[in-house]
Amino acid sequence: MLEVPLLPQPALASPTSPPAAPPFPDADLLHVVDLLPSGEQRRYHAIRDYLQSVIRPASIEHWNNEAFPHELLPGLADAGLAKLHTDGTSALFKGLVYAEVARADVSLSALVGIHNELILGMIGSLGSPEQKRRWIAPLESFAALGAFALTEPEHGSDIAGGLATTARRDGEGWILNGAKRWIGSGTVADFVLVWARDEEDHEIKGFIVETDRVGFSASKIPHKIGLRIMQNADISLEEVRVPEGNRLPGATRFAHTNELLRDSRAWVGWQAAGIQLAAFDVARAYALGRQQFGRELASFQLVQQQLAEILGNAHASLSLMLEIARLQQEGRLGMAQAAMAKATTTRLARASVALGRSLLGGNGISSDFEMAKLFGDAEVLYTYEGSYEINSLIVGRAVTGKSAFV
Repeated sequence: MLEVPLLPQPALASPTSPPAAPPFPDADLLHVVDLLPSGEQRRYHAIRDYLQSVIRPASIEHWNNEAFPHELLPGLADAGLAKLHTDGTSALFKGLVYAEVARADVSLSALVGIHNELILGMIGSLGSPEQKRRWIAPLESFAALGAFALTEPEHGSDIAGGLATTARRDGEGWILNGAKRWIGSGTVADFVLVWARDEEDHEIKGFIVETDRVGFSASKIPHKIGLRIMQNADISLEEVRVPEGNRLPGATRFAHTNELLRDSRAWVGWQAAGIQLAAFDVARAYALGRQQFGRELASFQLVQQQLAEILGNAHASLSLMLEIARLQQEGRLGMAQAAMAKATTTRLARASVALGRSLLGGNGISSDFEMAKLFGDAEVLYTYEGSYEINSLIVGRAVTGKSAFV
């Protein structure tokens, strides 16, 4: 098995040289990767090696600067990460790769996941033949980027009923008006999938809106505590005209998006597992390389307990996600299962990165040591794709038959 490298760290007060290969260097105590067929195992290991050796170290400066790493996209595409949705691999392979991208950097895992689950997924499932011909090939190489614009400034959890962006039929086309918020890749995308309410029938429809259209504008949301590489945006639509050919023919009401939104919630569960593996990697490397009271931190009981709890949380999350992948492969995944997975794994992720931050002491608040980066990113995972509370209520409704949303 390929080892997860111990990245060079800033100088510690009492440095020692950590062992190159500690026990279980890949942290896979349950041998989850062995469940993949041999061909997918080989591809998985190659992707993980690339992510750990190239993407993980490169991400820190971009995270600090809230900068988008355009130069990393060709390498990510060469690794096949731009077409996970269309390459025919298993649900388990996709999930484990999503976890590994998050293990390297959560922002880029958000880019990869949204790109595959919501952009390629939406166009592939709900788009016209012409839309597929135009966009699928460039998307599969990251030659084109899309954004998914559903959330609005005044409507997040209640978006299904409260969506205020409007679409008005005008001759052979449509005119869109409204605002969207927290739109990932909104300032760097070539097009945005905009969800708007038809003024005539009041149903929610989907439209491909190229970002160079008159009346479209996007501004970066700065000063985030997490997901700082992802260019989240406020989007304004002022009398934006699009042709009928830009309407997604398969998206004639909000229910048509639910399957893909369900799958995207499941994807966040893999992100949550990945960030916990990252927290373990960083915490273990630090504990092996740092001395206090004349001994390695790793030799103290409380430190070992923290490491064991982080890894236990990570494997509890992975085990839950294995069952989610099984249900996906069988075509039996429902929103309740996806919501349970998203809520549970992100709750555990929040706990794991808090343990890791504590283990690093004062160095845990500096992104130079990576844990602070993970600490901030975990807060985003806990909140997006449906907050923890909303996903919990989805599960509660499923098991009681009673809606507690209002």
